[in-house]
Amino acid sequence: MTNRFCAKSIIMCWLLGNFISFIVTTTLSRLIFCGPNIIDHLFCDLIPLLELSCSDPFIVHLEIYVLSIPILLTLTTIIVVSYTYIVISVLRIPSSTGRQKAFSTCSSHLIVVSIFYWTMFSVYALPNKKQTRVGNKLLSLLYTVFTPLINPIIYSLRNKDIKKAVQHEFHKHIM
Repeated sequence: MTNRFCAKSIIMCWLLGNFISFIVTTTLSRLIFCGPNIIDHLFCDLIPLLELSCSDPFIVHLEIYVLSIPILLTLTTIIVVSYTYIVISVLRIPSSTGRQKAFSTCSSHLIVVSIFYWTMFSVYALPNKKQTRVGNKLLSLLYTVFTPLINPIIYSLRNKDIKKAVQHEFHKHIM
């Protein structure tokens, strides 16, 4: 992992993200909105916004699927290949304590990544007419609030000093 590779990856992510956002925003701006202008959601999300459109949002849905499928497949492939290499490397560690420590760290990361991707996948990739608006709001909270909130908690609990301080405070309040 060189600085040059990191810089290229960052630039590629920014350009690709801005390009896709520009395309979707441009197409979305061509829709006609004639009804109420109140979005029944926690933030201005795409699907609730499309529900307010008086014109047919089929082209926007099609555009989103066509643009997102290759990106999702690429990202999922990168994650699976990365974890495959990590597992192979961890299995080569001679001590069982070292392997256990490495797998413990990887499992924490994998849990956070899984929560993030599966909630987004269930909201956007598999939108279900039977899903309630409250259900979509809760799922949106999982990937916008809960995942970033638990990320530092999970990684800070890996630190022995922080773990000891949390245990001390927990026992102090219970006793």
